[in-house]
Amino acid sequence: MITGASSGLGRQTALALAERGARLWLVARDQGRLDAVARDIKDTTGNGGVHVLACDLSAQCDVRWVAERFLESAEPLDVLVNNAGAVRGFRREVSVEGIERTFALNHLAYFTLTMMLLPRLSECAPARVINVTGDAYKGAGRFDFDDYDALRHYRPIYQYEQSKLANVLFTRELARRVKGTRVTVNAVGPARTTATRFAHNVHPLAKVAMRAASPFLLSADRGAAPIVHLSTSPDVAACNGTYWSGMQQATVTGFVNDEDALRLWNLSEQLTGVCERVS
Repeated sequence: MITGASSGLGRQTALALAERGARLWLVARDQGRLDAVARDIKDTTGNGGVHVLACDLSAQCDVRWVAERFLESAEPLDVLVNNAGAVRGFRREVSVEGIERTFALNHLAYFTLTMMLLPRLSECAPARVINVTGDAYKGAGRFDFDDYDALRHYRPIYQYEQSKLANVLFTRELARRVKGTRVTVNAVGPARTTATRFAHNVHPLAKVAMRAASPFLLSADRGAAPIVHLSTSPDVAACNGTYWSGMQQATVTGFVNDEDALRLWNLSEQLTGVCERVS
């Protein structure tokens, strides 16, 4: 399963995995774009095992719907790629549950979907969870538990950095909890900003800046290479709780620590109502 699969890194990851014969479940917000990607993958690779689920992953009710629909299918799950993410607008927005949307989409969707699908992953082990993040997490400093929801002060780029730090912290704590279960979880980001549509929800001036920088950015297919590597390579089958910057395993900053990872886990459980379920 790949979230954020209608464009950019998600789309390229889906194409690469389809070429390797994987059955795919693609998740994104736009039904039309998802259908087009599914047709393109089938036409390009000859792989007809492509399913789509359209939903708004910033809404917890939609995340649960995706997990429930997949579990009802009784299909195996070997790899979960949590990729969907965005920088929201210059004004603070909230999800249908009243949670700031960048945090809801970029972190809480990862948490809820993973926890609901973890029993299936455990049944199919060895299995892998890949959390797509990025070096932007370094800009957040230490996670701001006092204002994770940006009620006091909303800054779109800082909120995005916070959400990427949350991805790394979530990876760390989940890796500790699944140790010994033959389910692994790792975090990965492109070596430098990738030319994708991740910033398509921000102010038009940000889009102009992204277009101006595009000659210096990695293409989406090159940016997706480390995600595909962590999803398929036998060389990293034993890796658990690691962070990758591009194709290289990297050391995380001192702001990524066990105390904050556990604290974020507890906060995420509180906000989502999802209880830990590890078979």
